[in-house]
Amino acid sequence: MANIIKSNFSYLTDKSEVTAISLWVVFIMVSGNYSLFHGISKIYPLTIHNIPFLVSISLFFTFLTAIFFLSVCLGKYARWILAFLIIVSSQAAYYMDHLGVIIDTVMIDNIIQTNRNEISGLITSSLIGRTFIFGLIPAWCVIKYFPKNTNFKNELISRLKTIGFLILGVVVLVVPFTADYATFIREHKIVRFYANPTYATYSSIKFLTSKLSVKTNNGPLINIAGDIKNLDLADSKKELIIMVVGETARADRFSLNGYKRDTNPRLSKENVVSFSNVSSCGTSTSVSVPCMFSSLGREHYEKEKALAQKNVLDVLNDHGIAVLWRDNNSDSKGVATRVRYEDFKSPTLNPVCHGECRDIGMLNKLDDYINQNKGKDIFIVLHQMGNHGPEYYRRYPKEFEKFKPACQTGELRDCSKQEIDNAYDNGILYTDYFLSEVINFLKKHDDRFETAMLYVADHGESLGEHGFYLHAAPYMLAPKEQKHVPAILWTGNNFDYNIDDIKPFKNQALSHDDLFCSVMIAYELESGMCGGKNKMLTKNKNLKNYAISDESNSVRID
Repeated sequence: MANIIKSNFSYLTDKSEVTAISLWVVFIMVSGNYSLFHGISKIYPLTIHNIPFLVSISLFFTFLTAIFFLSVCLGKYARWILAFLIIVSSQAAYYMDHLGVIIDTVMIDNIIQTNRNEISGLITSSLIGRTFIFGLIPAWCVIKYFPKNTNFKNELISRLKTIGFLILGVVVLVVPFTADYATFIREHKIVRFYANPTYATYSSIKFLTSKLSVKTNNGPLINIAGDIKNLDLADSKKELIIMVVGETARADRFSLNGYKRDTNPRLSKENVVSFSNVSSCGTSTSVSVPCMFSSLGREHYEKEKALAQKNVLDVLNDHGIAVLWRDNNSDSKGVATRVRYEDFKSPTLNPVCHGECRDIGMLNKLDDYINQNKGKDIFIVLHQMGNHGPEYYRRYPKEFEKFKPACQTGELRDCSKQEIDNAYDNGILYTDYFLSEVINFLKKHDDRFETAMLYVADHGESLGEHGFYLHAAPYMLAPKEQKHVPAILWTGNNFDYNIDDIKPFKNQALSHDDLFCSVMIAYELESGMCGGKNKMLTKNKNLKNYAISDESNSVRID
């Protein structure tokens, strides 16, 4: 093996670095850019009419990639940079080709925040094989046989000349097809994002730059809603609200929203309202969770800005409301930093851990917390593992495997569409069970509290539609399956808002943006930032009853 590799690569040691890098660029374009060229071929099918442009655009991306590699693989560390980029390209290619994901700044943030359990679910035999064949072996060849630079000045001149010719080549390629390139760039952004490894590298630099440019906030958090008034009557019952933050749930997979399969057999027996037209703030947990609890809204949301100011949990905590966050997912993404936080991802607190800790374990000893906070309003957040992919079959106990056969691997492309759907729907079935148990838990306290449960998923999931899998696609380009999320409300007998009065609004357009003020209003906290025409639920003057207001098309989930 070593002799074969040596015979095929040793001649490169006598060539220039420009030649070696150019050959490796061709290797990466062939081995790591299937998603790019497949996307292009879907837009421009292989016909006699399209062949000239297909050749042009293929060379266009190859030339740009060569310019990038010749610019960064320079100096005494050239071979190491090149080897690193080859490994990165093999990894990026796997996730793009198998799952249809795009390596942008959001995805990079997700990668950094991925915990050990999530990583284990993403490591598959095909990933290991691809990394070894198209990443590690080529990287080893680069390190061992990369040409030795004996004259840096001559090499630099050679590179500049080559880059100049490549730039000229790009111009020559574009000019005859100006209209085609203009249409491609304007109408098909998502295809360009699959250029490997240039777009992933660009996203990494952009991500690091944004992190370095953010000044550390050592001062106090920015206070919001400083004009809050508590409208709760002294002799009224205290609120006990449980909010379930769902994970990777699609609204169109809930039978409450019209799905053909009965994925909500338990919730359908409860008096709940399922809001059918809810949009997420982002397509990933790291964006949606901090965004939905902030007051910024999707259009103005920036992670650093959100972390620098108080969120709705902080506001509740400041006004004497007991706040608890229980997590069976990665973490709260900075939301629960200043309130009580409990980790249920291990058997330390979660008693229902058989291979994987189940969401139902988050109800364990929750009565104790409620009893410890007698005389207080209480807000509890339960952050689900939910349907986190790609190993959907691990998200539910075997007794919930109603839809068969279910995909039993994280290699989604090895399963049929039906098998993937079955595994995913079984996970929704388990969420239905979990939510019904949350409601049953609250019913035990209905005589002492104004009880309510609100379930809102953080984002949706692609299950092979249009070649996409999982989530975290750029929001503007993400398919509806990643942005259309379920939201379900149940209220107890004493809760101020009658659920039958809310049901007429179930099909109104809602979003994560509505959560902040909805929670405020539910705890009878009045602020100018939540007043006016944007409220769905408003108090009447005697403060004893509540009325529905349809003053605006923007309706809040309360």
